[in-house]
Amino acid sequence: MSLFRLDASILPGTSTSTELADLLEAEYRAGRPGEPVVRRHLGTDPLPAEAWTHATIAGFTPEGDRTTAQRDALALAAQLAGELTNADAVLLAVPLYNFGVSQHFKTWMDLVIAGVSPNIDGMLKGKPTALITVRGGGYGPGTPREGWDHSTPYLQRILGDWWQADLTVIERELTLAATTPGMEGLKDLAAQRHTEALAAARHTGRALAAK
Repeated sequence: MSLFRLDASILPGTSTSTELADLLEAEYRAGRPGEPVVRRHLGTDPLPAEAWTHATIAGFTPEGDRTTAQRDALALAAQLAGELTNADAVLLAVPLYNFGVSQHFKTWMDLVIAGVSPNIDGMLKGKPTALITVRGGGYGPGTPREGWDHSTPYLQRILGDWWQADLTVIERELTLAATTPGMEGLKDLAAQRHTEALAAARHTGRALAAK
């Protein structure tokens, strides 16, 4: 049983999403010793921004008329899609950036779609999938930024509703409370959210290994 792990943090050395993903993976590997883990890190090895444009246009271009760039983009899209669809379980660690999905993760997702098109609906149907998402501030009901998280609902729609993954979402908020002026009063709540997220990562790692 193979695991595909994707990280999207641009700060891997201090990343809170990486911390949770590492813990989840460790629990998974403990339950599945020796099983392969395929990794892709978009923060340290970003995909070319123009690849999606080339792959998309290539889909409407007769094969003999495609440019080298279009062929290369289609090959990349097929590779990315294969990494995802060939895995038995999926782990995605995707921080919230600027209230939305980061551009490098969106590029990856769009290329995956190009790589499986037109067979997109249900491409992860029933596949155990964990989405880890972290947010520097607070976005819950009653907070000043309620409704400003435009990443998590979008990813749940794509992964759960469109791709039909067996989706578990692990969330951690207030990751900047310890270092950001004006958030001092939220440190205790932030520590609680951290503890809850660690427990969820452990539990989900074991659950993925058991499926």
